[in-house]
Amino acid sequence: MIIRSPHVLLPKQGTDLYKWSVIACDQFTSEPEYWQELECVVDGAPSTLELIYPEVYLGKTEGRGEKIRESMRKYLQDEMFVPHEGYILVDRTCADGKHRLGIMAEVDLEKYDYNATSKTPVRATEMTVVERLPVRIEIRRGADLELPHIMMLMDNRDNFMRELYMLRGKQLYDTPLNMGGGRVTGYELTCTKKIDEYMLGLEEGAADGGIAFAVGDGNHSLATAKACWEEIKTTLSSERIKTHPARYCLCEIVSVQDPALVFEPIHRVVFDKDGDFIRYAADRLKGAGNCVMISGGVRRLIPVNADPAHAIAEIQAVIDGYIKENPQAAVDYVHGAYNTEQVAARQGGTAIIMPLITKENLFSCVKSRGTLPRKSFSMGEGRDKRYYFEARIITEKYKIFDDKVIRSGNEN
Repeated sequence: MIIRSPHVLLPKQGTDLYKWSVIACDQFTSEPEYWQELECVVDGAPSTLELIYPEVYLGKTEGRGEKIRESMRKYLQDEMFVPHEGYILVDRTCADGKHRLGIMAEVDLEKYDYNATSKTPVRATEMTVVERLPVRIEIRRGADLELPHIMMLMDNRDNFMRELYMLRGKQLYDTPLNMGGGRVTGYELTCTKKIDEYMLGLEEGAADGGIAFAVGDGNHSLATAKACWEEIKTTLSSERIKTHPARYCLCEIVSVQDPALVFEPIHRVVFDKDGDFIRYAADRLKGAGNCVMISGGVRRLIPVNADPAHAIAEIQAVIDGYIKENPQAAVDYVHGAYNTEQVAARQGGTAIIMPLITKENLFSCVKSRGTLPRKSFSMGEGRDKRYYFEARIITEKYKIFDDKVIRSGNEN
């Protein structure tokens, strides 16, 4: 099966969950003050912040990857985790008060390929920038745990998630989320057979080149897991390939039809000291659609392709071309139009307010044209992104034995 019931690690009783759970590492990459404030909130308490690499620091700090691996070993040694076997229903209260439902599960990396022309049943929705993988691979390589922020989408038009909510078991965790992230509650799900049969049905429905599951958030996180698995696989026997924990990756499965799941465009800021990107773009873009570009407080409406997917691809191509011709320039990807305009004004650049791809057309769009351009859409505003909470063992050095996490070979 593509999807299976997970073996996860939850923080032990007594952990301050408000400090434990932090937002996905790829958020607020142009706002280091967010992460500085978060460090003050955590204030040295046990936290997933010690187990992840905020991308705002990528390429700017040395030795952080090894520090993360050391923290993982320490947390395991200090018995910070309690094992849990089985699907978990995640009830996320977003910042606007709406509830988004998801299922924690493991996805088989053998059924996934991030290449643009892939026909695998687990499909990337956006182009994977291969050049961005090595630093992420270096962080994951040798790590004992994974804490992915991957949100996998299924295109179901029934009430399955609501049905699971009615069948939910005991509460496993519940906490408000720091930095304005809302709230998250996890429930035990004991209807494993029912979920397995449903997931198998989605898999069978995609048998002829269709998409069973699409990566909504965490494209590069899942691609990194895949790349590391391909490395590990070369060292294993055929039998160990079937059972090695790194073959699977932890994710949250969400229905693309969930009313609380709102697609938002991911805007761009081009840092152009001379402020000439708008002129450059206006000379190269055309069409019956339009997008707003803002520089120096001046707003301009630039004609673009009327089809959002084509418009995004064309705008991105122009950005890439501009940076190639102007090596001193750079680009960042920002959630929220207001934040985008503020970043551009504060740091000196051009804000580009991007077109929106609707969630109703996502699966058909990816199936017909392949992966979308990178950073084509976002599932909700930045603070509604997945917060790290659950962890999972991805090495053979540790195992779950008698409801504890132990070093392999220490069963006695």
